[in-house]
Amino acid sequence: MAKPFFVEALESGDPELLRQMESLQSFAAQDGALPAKVKTLMSMLVDAILAHPDGVKALAAQARAQGATEDEIAETVRMAFYCGGMPGLVTGTRAFK
Repeated sequence: MAKPFFVEALESGDPELLRQMESLQSFAAQDGALPAKVKTLMSMLVDAILAHPDGVKALAAQARAQGATEDEIAETVRMAFYCGGMPGLVTGTRAFK
């Protein structure tokens, strides 16, 4: 699998930041107070809210590899709608006041 473009850019442009990013990714991929699967689903939710479709696809695959069910994936997508879609709706209803 090809490296993401930003990894290649960091390899030559800022290897220290790449090391720090990889360290954080390692933390996120390990069980801690939260299971790794949950952290991955949380990351997928954020990527969905931030409109990063390639990230959502990659994180969904990672979550499945960590044992996430299709129901867990679907519920995470629903939460992305709730968290990402509702603020706009709630703020938008101010137009009716």
